[in-house]
Amino acid sequence: MKGSFIIVAFFILGVQLAHWGLLPIEWVENDFSVYILYVLMFLVGVSLGYDTKSLKALKTLDVKIFLVPIATIIGSILGSFLVSFLLSERTLAECLAVGCGFGYYSLTSILVTEYLGAEMGTIALLANIFRELLCLLFAPLLVYWFGKLAPICAGGATSEDTTLPIITKFSGKEYVVIAIFHGFILDLAVPILVPFFSKL
Repeated sequence: MKGSFIIVAFFILGVQLAHWGLLPIEWVENDFSVYILYVLMFLVGVSLGYDTKSLKALKTLDVKIFLVPIATIIGSILGSFLVSFLLSERTLAECLAVGCGFGYYSLTSILVTEYLGAEMGTIALLANIFRELLCLLFAPLLVYWFGKLAPICAGGATSEDTTLPIITKFSGKEYVVIAIFHGFILDLAVPILVPFFSKL
């Protein structure tokens, strides 16, 4: 959770520095977000390729494990669809693009900003940070009410990293590999689904 607060603090700092005119004008005039996105995707690939133990563990899993990320994707799309009726000022495409961030706020905010503008990028950042925070805060209740897979689905793409410790604590160590696989699949889904829905 500390990491999420740091991200929000940097976001607020960026807003304030830009508002006060304390940033170089080149930073404002040029769109560096796409280059940051490339670096981010490269680092995700490095981290996945480096973690050979997780990759070996994934090879031993049953095909049914694919149902967990599929359920998360369908649930997120359905939830975003329903929320779009409550937010009349937002289009269905905008709601779906934000919802398909699956908690991967750094990548989602860049993609949404690129396709839908800075305002929607900010909404995407905050919505996906809140998803992670809610998983961290309510994991024990999710397990109690909905079962041991619930925190994994709620954590979305973060189930392989930031929410993994809390998932391990309340769902059990036997769910670690499922959580890592789930997060890995959703990490791959974000750069596909967010632009897809953004362009609708």
